Amino acid sequence: MGIRRSMWIASASALTLAFAAPAFAQEQASDVDEVVVTGIRASLQQSLDTKRNADAIVDSVTAEDIGKFPSTNVAEAITIVPGVTIDRAFGQGERVSILGTDPALNRTLLNGQTVASADWFILDQPGRTFNYALLAPQIVGRVDVYKSPEARIDEGSIGGTVIVNTREPLDLKANTLSLAAGRLYNDRSEQGDFQASGLYSWHNEGRTLGIVVSAQQAKDQLRRDGLEAYGTIPANYYAGGSPDNPGANSITSGNCTGACATTLLANPNAKGLNSFGTSYFEQTRERTTYTAGIQWRPIDKLELSLDWLKIHAVYDNTNQSLFAFQGNTWNSLSRLTGLTVEDGVITSASFDNALSVFDVQYREAEMNSDSLHFKGGWTEDNWDLSVEAGTTAADGGTKRQLYGEFLNWADYTVDFTGAPGSPGTLTYGSNVLGDANQFSFDGGWGDPSHINDPGAPGWNPGWGGNIVKKPTTDAEDYAQVDLGFDLDGAIKRVQVGYKYRDHETTQQMSGVTVSIYGNPDSAAMFNPHQVAGNYLDGFGGVNSQMSTRFVIDGKALADYIANGDYLRPWQANPTPGTFNNAEFTAQNWAVEEKVNALYGQADFEYAGFRGNVGLRYVKTESDSGGYVCVNVTPTGCGTTAADWDWQVRSKSYENFLPNLNVAYDATDDIVLRFSAAKVIARPNFADMSNYFWLADSILTGGGGNPDLDPYESANFDASAEWYFAKDAILAGSVFYKDISNYVLQKTAPEVHFNQFLHANATYQISRPTNAGSASIKGFTLAYQQNYAYGFGLLANYTYADGSADNGADLPYNSRHQVNISPFYENGDFSARLTYNYRSKYFTGVDRGDQMYVRAYQGLDATAGYNITDNINLTVSAMNLLDSEYYAYANTVNLPRGVYRSGRQFMTTLNFNF
Repeated sequence: MGIRRSMWIASASALTLAFAAPAFAQEQASDVDEVVVTGIRASLQQSLDTKRNADAIVDSVTAEDIGKFPSTNVAEAITIVPGVTIDRAFGQGERVSILGTDPALNRTLLNGQTVASADWFILDQPGRTFNYALLAPQIVGRVDVYKSPEARIDEGSIGGTVIVNTREPLDLKANTLSLAAGRLYNDRSEQGDFQASGLYSWHNEGRTLGIVVSAQQAKDQLRRDGLEAYGTIPANYYAGGSPDNPGANSITSGNCTGACATTLLANPNAKGLNSFGTSYFEQTRERTTYTAGIQWRPIDKLELSLDWLKIHAVYDNTNQSLFAFQGNTWNSLSRLTGLTVEDGVITSASFDNALSVFDVQYREAEMNSDSLHFKGGWTEDNWDLSVEAGTTAADGGTKRQLYGEFLNWADYTVDFTGAPGSPGTLTYGSNVLGDANQFSFDGGWGDPSHINDPGAPGWNPGWGGNIVKKPTTDAEDYAQVDLGFDLDGAIKRVQVGYKYRDHETTQQMSGVTVSIYGNPDSAAMFNPHQVAGNYLDGFGGVNSQMSTRFVIDGKALADYIANGDYLRPWQANPTPGTFNNAEFTAQNWAVEEKVNALYGQADFEYAGFRGNVGLRYVKTESDSGGYVCVNVTPTGCGTTAADWDWQVRSKSYENFLPNLNVAYDATDDIVLRFSAAKVIARPNFADMSNYFWLADSILTGGGGNPDLDPYESANFDASAEWYFAKDAILAGSVFYKDISNYVLQKTAPEVHFNQFLHANATYQISRPTNAGSASIKGFTLAYQQNYAYGFGLLANYTYADGSADNGADLPYNSRHQVNISPFYENGDFSARLTYNYRSKYFTGVDRGDQMYVRAYQGLDATAGYNITDNINLTVSAMNLLDSEYYAYANTVNLPRGVYRSGRQFMTTLNFNF
């Protein structure tokens, strides 16, 4: 496809399968004989030691014991760190924000190196964020969050860098065996699943050779209940204001008269939801993780390691949306019979014989990641040399989506007057939502005499759905060399190095439309049944019509579409293809990025001051490839490979990135810190591609921009830490990030071919642009202390105020974040509560709307009991508040997605020998 990636495969791959595992962390190794961390207090103590001894501004979270990281999700575990937040759109945190920045502006490294990542959701575009759903917490020993950079650490983050450190065999006891078995239960899906993990580590008596292997298996059956909407429209569309169907006018049709017409004409710019209804999302998440590794010290001066990580995750899911389509251009704009408007928002609207839709998407999704890493180090009395090389590759995405759509026309009312407490109500005059017979495939329209004659004019097939594949890949090869010299005097160490990275990310998309010819088949064919009795529990204002709606067997529908059971005798079973549809073709893209980096860093210590100063030079070269239509026909672009040309856009830029970290030990208990640095973050791969998509029914779309420049920022941080008692801290910090070339979505009108209209139409298209400058400023306060009788408390607060120079909000920037975690540990019993709060945040532009998520709060709890010295029972409860994820467009009175995913309870029996 114009860009090819040359992957080197290590000749020792067979050896790797037998040996590998956690590699050396990029930071300096511990000089203790054994790392033995047990219990909450011990883990918090080690985290404080890491923070206090670091030269940069660092926070750390440490495992309480082997196989016992303090959460079933690593991303959620590190939210206890000041300034670290996550987005929980599907109930579990998958991406990390640091100090008010977009997750794409932060980096996650595994033992100091890139680990390839992938996404499972079909609407996700490959970016630079690491998907923490891939990471089994059982393999993690410690996570360090670098809020200020060092020249030796890979560039690419503005908020901070998360370094996940796995366990090394020579740091564990010989013949260490850790086993765990448990059960995870979700009270919304009412499903329970078995979980298991195991780790074995061995080294010889002289600690010159060590091996560690581990395996972990996790399964989670979740259900996400929700209320959803797809876009907004202005009120004047109901009065003929739609540019593509001005004839759709509720006033001239005679449906909107009297008070309806008066209100409509008086509020032409009021915003209303384009659709509204209920969502029933089910997913089975199965993840298997393997690690294996070897450390070898054949002589005192030489150390070699080889590690391997393999992850296989299956994330199949089915979404069943049942909604009123009150903004449909052809079936609803002329059917309005009444409305109310408050503060520029259509808070309720009624319709006569308007369109409703039942959409079912059955998706087969996977995520796989495979990493191989080699490191060799030679150490002399006053100098050392390190060489590293590795390869990491991931693939994921939707392997296949089978999508069916059923239609209904009925009278209904949508009402949002109670939002946000009661997000919305959908009411029909009859039992439409509970009767699958009332929703049928669209069999097309036209002259019925031609329904069985595809060659004759006068009949248009209906759109019954599609079959789509959207796999993605992500891969990187890297090699680096580091040379360090230990010195006497104020300059303690000088280190220089070079690193090369070759990264490629791709997205492929193919599909075919499911064309229906007069087929009356209804949703009742596919084993309809009423939703579970707890459906929409916790949602305010929903009525019984919504909470007792029907769902079908998604697999039965998928088989019906895949087998072509809907086809007329003269129809061939369609085959998904890249060129069947311009929308599919335009979403095929590839980005290759080659990075050459040189750095120099000096570590100093003098008169109570310590720290480092460094300079990193980076040259980035990227090629962005994608299809461009070269043969436009009267019905749109042609549908063969000859109608499209794979074109590549190249870009190159250089950056000099100086940094300074200073720590001053003012007293035995007080540490003052200051950091200044210039940093960059490259645009998301999808943003810098030329991908493109259109939603023909609502005339919106989006795409990429290969001409994007990288984000650049001048970062300044200062902090004061008072270690006023043993294992206690009171700390405060301030930060300021002055960002240029900030990338934001910009929506503008563009003309494209509309397949429904078979003519050009004006769309509102959102594309990323370098919007100018932006800044993020704020402060953190943190407190931690052990009290008497086994009690203790960890608490922190972060304020982060971010905005672009034009006043626009920055993605994922919450102004306020609070973490409170009291704990108790005495003898064989321990317990811990963790409360998280983040204020509302902007997530981006979608279909011309500014998208936000309301303030979110979560509560987790864990309790453990040591049955014996080697056996521990742990009980954990996640999302005890069954917290509501509330996304909205422009104002909270226009909900776009309101979801609840249920509480999770996990019981685990841990064996450590």
